[in-house]
Amino acid sequence: MPLKTRRTTVRRLPKRGQYDFETIAAILDAGCLCHLGFVFEDQPYVVPTAYGRKDSTLYVHGSAVSRTLGALAEGIPVCLTVSHLDGLVLARSGFHSSLNYRSVMVLGRATPVADDAKLEALAVISEQILRGRWADVRPVKRKELNATSVLQIPIEEASAKVRTGPPADDEPDYALPIWAGEIPLKLKAGKPIPDPRLPADTPVPAYVKRFGK
Repeated sequence: MPLKTRRTTVRRLPKRGQYDFETIAAILDAGCLCHLGFVFEDQPYVVPTAYGRKDSTLYVHGSAVSRTLGALAEGIPVCLTVSHLDGLVLARSGFHSSLNYRSVMVLGRATPVADDAKLEALAVISEQILRGRWADVRPVKRKELNATSVLQIPIEEASAKVRTGPPADDEPDYALPIWAGEIPLKLKAGKPIPDPRLPADTPVPAYVKRFGK
């Protein structure tokens, strides 16, 4: 199935739509928090959760008794979205003021990851959040693995929507004495704060020091 379908085609401001896998993967790889949208028992839900990507598959995880994962594991349709806010776009009118952003929407159905593949999928999610951490933490216990559900969602039907650049005002408004432009925004990592119960001589891992740089 091609990524661009009738359902994923951007209709409002279609020039912002992008459908190549490389752009979609880059936007997904720049984050670790997604929102899962689905309808369960006639009630719409949108649930935030961590995710990981490997090749053309997305992984999400949670408690084995999670209502969300249990519902999705039944094969109901799901919409996974990821968004990054890159700036405020201040136009000379409220109508044309906007945001600069990168977003992805993936449509599909989730399926459970087999028990013998759970560890690898969990490693993918962990590395999406903080590369290098998975090799540092203690091994997952069997009871923890049994208490965890992992689902996979193929990236088969998807689209990206991106806005960049300055405001686009009505031509007569460019003569107005109103400041217009962009306020760039960026998520910045702060200085790591050690656990109060951490021994004082425990070194900060290199992957923690370089995170966000």
